Parts: sequence; C-alpha cells; structure tokens
Amino acid sequence: MSERVIPLIDQRLVTQAVTIPAQPIATSGLLSDALGRPLRDLRISVTDRCNFRCSYCMPKDIFDKDYPYLPHSSLLTFEEITRVARQFVAHGVQKIRLTGGEPLLRKNLEILIGQLAALRTVEGQPLDITLTTNGSLLARKAAALKAAGLQRVTVSLDGLDDTIFRAMNDVDFPVADVLQGIEAARAAGLGPIKVNMVVKRGTNDHEILPMARHFQGSGIVLRFIEYMDVGATNGWRMDEVLPSREVIQRIHRELPLVQLEPSAPGETAERWGYADGSGEIGVISSVTQAFCRDCNRARLSTEGQLYLCLFASQGHDLRHLIRGGATDEQLASAMAAIWQGRSDRYSELRASLPQDNATGKRRVEMSYIGG
Repeated sequence: MSERVIPLIDQRLVTQAVTIPAQPIATSGLLSDALGRPLRDLRISVTDRCNFRCSYCMPKDIFDKDYPYLPHSSLLTFEEITRVARQFVAHGVQKIRLTGGEPLLRKNLEILIGQLAALRTVEGQPLDITLTTNGSLLARKAAALKAAGLQRVTVSLDGLDDTIFRAMNDVDFPVADVLQGIEAARAAGLGPIKVNMVVKRGTNDHEILPMARHFQGSGIVLRFIEYMDVGATNGWRMDEVLPSREVIQRIHRELPLVQLEPSAPGETAERWGYADGSGEIGVISSVTQAFCRDCNRARLSTEGQLYLCLFASQGHDLRHLIRGGATDEQLASAMAAIWQGRSDRYSELRASLPQDNATGKRRVEMSYIGG
C-alpha cells in the first residue's frame, strides 16, 4: 500500500503577482509562448466543488465535510470571467471549455454560457463552447445548456459496472443516471458527445472492452485517459498506470482498429477508428506519450488564477488586476506577457524531475483548475 500524501500547503494560495508591461502588447490573435506554441484553447473552472469523490481527483479523506472550499466572494463573477475570456479571444483563443470541480453545480451557469457564446474570434467566427461534466446533473440541465449557447459536452464515465462505478465516485452514485444524462445531451443536440474514462490498472481496466462495445456505433467518441499524477492528494503510483498502447491492443484484439489523423493541431487525444467504420475512440497518454510540444491550452481558475499547465505549482493572479482597476488593454498586455514567457512541459520532463516533498513545490489539484 502507498502512503497517502496530505499537502501542508494550500496550492490555491501559491500565486505569482502579475505586472502590467511598460509597453502594451497588441492583441493580434497570433500570440505564441517561449516554445512557439500558439494560444488557442482556454479552460475555465467555474467552481472548486464537486458532488463526486473520485479517488484520482478528490479523495474523500482529503475533501471531507470540513474541507475549506473557496468562499463565493472569491470566485470570479460571470461578468469578470467574460471580460477575461474576451481578452483571451483577442489573443487567438478559439475554444472555451467550462470545467470545475463539477461545473453544473455553479448556479445559473446558463447566463455565463450565453455571455461567452456572444463572443467572436478575431476572424469573426463563433467560439467553440463546450463543457466537461460528471453527468450527474446533465439530464435535468441539458436542454437549458443548449438553449443558452453550449455546443458540446464531454462526460466523465469510468465504467459501466454499477458496483465499480459507485466505488470509484465514492458517493454511491448510480451509473444509470449518468447514462440518462448522456441521452438527454444527445436529445438536446449537444454533440458530438465525448465520454472520458480514466483507466486505473487493477481498479477498472476490465471495463475497457465493455465500454468500447457499449459506445461503438453510437456516434459518441469514447476516450481512454491514462491515470495521471495531478495534484498531491490522489496517491498516484506509476504501477497503476495502464499505458494507452495496452488499451489499444486490448480493444484491437476484439474490435479491429485503424489509426486516424488528428482532428486539429494540439489535439490531446490520439484517434483510432473501428475498421468496420462504426465509430472511433481516442487515447490520451500524458504519462507515457507526452504531447507538451503541441499544448495550446491556458487554464483560468474559479478565483482568477491563470495556470499555464495542468501540472503547475502556482498560478498568476489575474483577479488582482481585474478588481484593481486595470483597463482591458492593461489586462490583455499582462496576459500576453505571461503566455510569452511560458515554457512548461512537465509531462516530457516527468521522469527526470525529483519527487515532490514537504519542502518542494506541490502541483495544484485538478479539481481546482479542471482537467
């Protein structure tokens, strides 16, 4: 058994002050980081709360009833989020994904979706607005989300076996309700729908083939995600990672696959199609096959911290500027300077980095900045 590491430092409080450049940085839609990676994708966490307690994300022994969630006054308002998003779009963002925690726990989220859906890219095109959810509230909210301007959803589902699924979400939530949510999303036109399965060796890897068979031919894209060392509380161990190549091998033996071309630059998932044309799956291999060199994603936390990597140990405090009187030009320039200095590539360097310890930097939790 591995020991549970309990962080002594709340990484939400570890932030870097943001300065406004002396010379404004124009918003040309062509912003690149220090490694030449463009800014195209913004992930916005709208809450740090979740109604699941999945062991790989929000283990119950850490995120218990006494856990100090962020007070509402600390959260960016919908108007503040939209203001920041507008500057990101001016710098080249084309896609916005709403995350959490569980984003559907944020009250009146449809208002924010409507505000974001009104934004336009530098080419004058609508943004790709999508959302990642555990599906627990999707059945009752899918139609309203679509009406507000949401285009697509990604649903997290770690297995079809009800016993396994209830154990993994650790709140005894039934898999049938998530499947009902997926059908509601389909009926509302929130597609193409993607379903994400985090694969943890020895826990739910026997569900790979049942999941593949269930969604084959449905028009839903099933994606298998390697269990990642995100944050400091999930007790991650390398021997619990099932490499994506083994996932592909298991499926290919039963359901022949052919590799497909990437759907877009910076796509995290490697695409595979069923040889008989009955759909596709994807694998996300950030542990065994890092894709840092193409990463074009920025992450905004629910309280206005800008993170440049899923595995970051600190954020950049945009809220201080937002609530401190900065103009849009100043905010956009500060954001541009942060991105231009970005050189993060944790997954490529993982094997050569020292393990976190009590005095070293700890990575921010995934439940705080989204996946």
